[in-house]
Amino acid sequence: MKQLVNTRNTYGGTLVELGKKYPNLVVLDADLSKSTKTILFAKQYPDRFFEMGIAEANMISTAAGLASCGKIPFVSTFAVFATGRVYDQIRMDISYSNANVKIFATHGGISVGKDGASHQMIEDLALMRVLPNMTVLAPSDALQTKKIVELMAATVGPMYARIGRASAPLIYSKEDMKNLKIGKGIVCQDGDDLTIIACGTMVDYALDASKLLKKENIQARVIDMHTIKPLDAKLLLKCAQETNALLTIEEHSIIGGLGSAVAEQLAEHGYAKKFIRMGVKDTFCESGDPQDLFEKYGLSAHHIVEAAKSLI
Repeated sequence: MKQLVNTRNTYGGTLVELGKKYPNLVVLDADLSKSTKTILFAKQYPDRFFEMGIAEANMISTAAGLASCGKIPFVSTFAVFATGRVYDQIRMDISYSNANVKIFATHGGISVGKDGASHQMIEDLALMRVLPNMTVLAPSDALQTKKIVELMAATVGPMYARIGRASAPLIYSKEDMKNLKIGKGIVCQDGDDLTIIACGTMVDYALDASKLLKKENIQARVIDMHTIKPLDAKLLLKCAQETNALLTIEEHSIIGGLGSAVAEQLAEHGYAKKFIRMGVKDTFCESGDPQDLFEKYGLSAHHIVEAAKSLI
């Protein structure tokens, strides 16, 4: 039985811990602090928490202003509001200005389920990846979320991270996370037949798929590419050299996200490998149970197995 831990609770708890370490750390939310769990920070540090109401664009610009005064602002809301609703403000006030603002979004991808298509953000990684100066992150479990939030606070520059709504299985131990670095992927499972490159919630599904493939004598290497930008090109190209095929899987559109980032590197370095991008295929999804949606839109473990076998 997998141990499930809510990454949103981890995020909120980590902010509280960082509040002690960084007196200049402040948190802003847009009327969703109970859902994003920034309410934990608000209770502990009420003078350093700013409830901005349903005014996300103003929240982003305010955060940029706070950063210009030496604060470390963490801005939170749902992924659909944190990127799409406020793109101009992020572009001009944060990225163009190279402001030290950390945008940490929850409810990313289609696993928000019954909140419906309007809240299923499948374009955020693409939107953020194209912005100069912006680091883009997608942690896969609670312990990785904790470490990434810590690294975001300690690293100067604009950053965007997204997690899902639901609790996620623990993949790592505290020891595993000691050497985690932004921009450096993790080899979760070794293998030489093909490489499965995943991010966020899909890492656990990729590991499940690798176990199913092993029963058919197919050895799949699984990479947790928690940093979408800057991509770990060195690790990617090593996998391209050492395995026969590559497959990416993400809870995001196949256009512009992890799969596109990998494809760009492969093309630029002349690797004509067998390659499949898995994700949401240029469509809006519908409302439903997350597991049903993962099945319908081809994101479950057995879909990964089928794609892997087609490559082999």
